[in-house]
Amino acid sequence: MFKKKRDTEAQEVGAHAAEGNNYNFMVVFFAALGSFTYGYNSSIIGSVFGLPAFFDYFDISLTGPNAQKGNDYIGAANGLFAGGGVIGALLIAPSLNRLGRKLTIQIICAVCVVSAAIQGGSVHIAMFLVGRFLNGFGVGMMQVSVPIYQSELSPAKQRGRLVGAHGVLIVCGYGMAAWTGLGCFFAVDQVQWRLCLSLQIVAPLALLIGSPWLPESPRWLLSHNREQEGLEVLERLHVRPGDPTAIAAKEEYYQIRKQIELENQTGVTSLWGMLQRRSYRKRILCGLLVQCAAQSTGVLVINNYQVLLYNNLGLFGWLPLLLYAIYTSWAAFMNWVNSMLLDRLGRKPIIIFGLSGCIAMMCIETAMVAEYAGTGNRAGNAMGVLFLFLFVTFYGGSQDASSYVYCAEIFPTGVRAQGLGTSIAGLFASTLLYTEAAPVAFADVGWKYYLVFILVPAACVPLQYIFLPETNGLALEEIAAKFGDEVAVDLSHLSEERRRALDESLMAVGVDLVGTPPSDVEGKIHTSVEEKSEVII
Repeated sequence: MFKKKRDTEAQEVGAHAAEGNNYNFMVVFFAALGSFTYGYNSSIIGSVFGLPAFFDYFDISLTGPNAQKGNDYIGAANGLFAGGGVIGALLIAPSLNRLGRKLTIQIICAVCVVSAAIQGGSVHIAMFLVGRFLNGFGVGMMQVSVPIYQSELSPAKQRGRLVGAHGVLIVCGYGMAAWTGLGCFFAVDQVQWRLCLSLQIVAPLALLIGSPWLPESPRWLLSHNREQEGLEVLERLHVRPGDPTAIAAKEEYYQIRKQIELENQTGVTSLWGMLQRRSYRKRILCGLLVQCAAQSTGVLVINNYQVLLYNNLGLFGWLPLLLYAIYTSWAAFMNWVNSMLLDRLGRKPIIIFGLSGCIAMMCIETAMVAEYAGTGNRAGNAMGVLFLFLFVTFYGGSQDASSYVYCAEIFPTGVRAQGLGTSIAGLFASTLLYTEAAPVAFADVGWKYYLVFILVPAACVPLQYIFLPETNGLALEEIAAKFGDEVAVDLSHLSEERRRALDESLMAVGVDLVGTPPSDVEGKIHTSVEEKSEVII
């Protein structure tokens, strides 16, 4: 009977695994305004390309003798944005590591606001292109900072849903850009495109104004020896009625401290150091594989050139903008579905199944464009539009949210910024490659350009199946084992007696937990386990 009572207590202790509360959810979702910033800013150019006033103001034409010049400007607008994103993603790590996650996000918001103002107030195409580059630089940094911040605040069992908000809000930004473009189509003259571009200011400005309310990442605080602040943040994030003593926060605090001590022994603090260590190098390659495979489906080429694609299918005026708005709204819904499934089905199955679906839909879409583009066949054109929507059903339901969650969680705390920055740089580099080539490719080879978006992802599917480890349900510190590194404290697989002993030791230390060396707590755990071993057996 006594043993049964002990087992019941152990189950109760296990039930104290960290869970998010309303405060945790609000913090993560408010930070996702940065995600919305990227989505709106990257996608609004597709709407602007559907507004006649933009082309009239800058004297750009996509037909006639000046068509080449017009295609060059369109390619430059997308290419400079993506190029700025590559640079921003690669250069953001020092700021994240030295200044902290919170202050870095505030600085990025200021960059995004200024660059949006430059675009909205452009009086020359060169000014517009400069603003577009700076905006790409800003959102490139945002793409790294927000998912890192979210992942470091999210409990293991809910991290897919919470960090998945990054992907969801990105595509909500796409949708808002599309509906804004549709509304502005009916505006007068320059208001059409200036309003679209000026609205890029709203989300980053709101995040900047509300950012003082956000807590700093507890993992960043602990890695900089600000232990008391780190523990207080963890307690605020995980306090709930079923855990009045905040034991879940204390467990996570202890786990993070132990893992940081262990990782500091490797001496790896830079991207070069990561490339020299096999387990870290594998993480980088996995991150690049996930991000580059997703972009190789051609999703941003379809997104940014969708209005022009509808024109090729024989649809003109406001109708392409309406279809684009519906398309992105559906994509946002599918991203929400994706985020809700990640913690149930896992990351790897969703990514691989969804990528395979994207390939299948792109095969059919390519056939539709090859056969019916530029013709008056209404049935064929309608099928082309249908398979665009089926494509984004698979993509939105598997790639956006999943890729950001996966890449944000596979790197150690000390080099998470460098690792995710490299993965996101791969995203922007792929975007740069595909979107910069798109105008010329469409003009020269037409539908054959879509074959790239079939063959490249098809080569990635078996690589993902072989090399990607599953990370679902594990604390950030426990994922190290999936790449062959040591885990200091594996709470997810801790035996009942050791979990109970750990909790009792942490409670015994109490207010002195901050400043108590993890080795002392470990000693108490061993002693506690030995004292109880006879009773437990």
